[in-house]
Amino acid sequence: MAEANLQDFPSLFSVKGKVAVVTGGSRGLGLSAASALLQAGASKVFISSRKAKACEEACKVLNALPNLQPGAVAISAPADSATLPGIQSLLDQVKAHAEHVDILLANAGATWGAPFDTHPDTAFAKVMDLNVRGVFNLIREFAPMLQKRASKEDPSRVIITSSVAGLGVGTLGKQGTYGYSASKAAVLHLGRNLAVELGPRGITVNSICPGFFPSKMSNALMEMADGGIKGLENANPMKRLGRSEDIAGVVVYLSSRAGSHVNGAAIEIDGGAMWKRGELDVKL
Repeated sequence: MAEANLQDFPSLFSVKGKVAVVTGGSRGLGLSAASALLQAGASKVFISSRKAKACEEACKVLNALPNLQPGAVAISAPADSATLPGIQSLLDQVKAHAEHVDILLANAGATWGAPFDTHPDTAFAKVMDLNVRGVFNLIREFAPMLQKRASKEDPSRVIITSSVAGLGVGTLGKQGTYGYSASKAAVLHLGRNLAVELGPRGITVNSICPGFFPSKMSNALMEMADGGIKGLENANPMKRLGRSEDIAGVVVYLSSRAGSHVNGAAIEIDGGAMWKRGELDVKL
């Protein structure tokens, strides 16, 4: 029964001493993930978004958490992840405080809703630039820092925030999110390619696919759905929307020893809403 003797089970879901970078980390799902990583033992978590004030306010909240490891700290690193100069600025800010990175959460994202016939080219380009091109550039630029402490036994981790909209049909009609849905499908496949490319370098690449979670980006869209937020809750097999803990748990799992052999995966976090009635039914 040697298989039952799990090695050091108490540390299985720990990220003690790890260094993490979270883009789009000043609010919403990114902030929840950053909070989880700090409370799971990370020593440094860099919070990045375009607005410096938002990063500073998020760090103030995170650094006030009561159960952090001694010396653990959230560090503000404002940058525009949609541009290569912005990503290089973020990299320089991280290098000023850390020699390596263990966890990179590519969470920054944008959406745009407009009818098909008048959907702006500039809006489509903006969404694709941040949600796909920006993610690729971010991972490529941070790869050397991710490799510094990576090993077969303890790989570094890249986690990409995609969406269930990248797995099925997204929102159509007056608030059609064509670029968003296309970008989230594209970044999922990018993640699979990078999982194979970077695995031999000791870096895993996985994606998370949230459904509806209350956030600044999704609240307006949810209100316009049939029956509004309550209607979405009732339509979900679990009869609720996503919560911070739902994202936090998956991010810690993928970042910890428990997820060290998971690579190229896309994990749906939507309560099963995609599969109700046995078919794709995504309206995100």
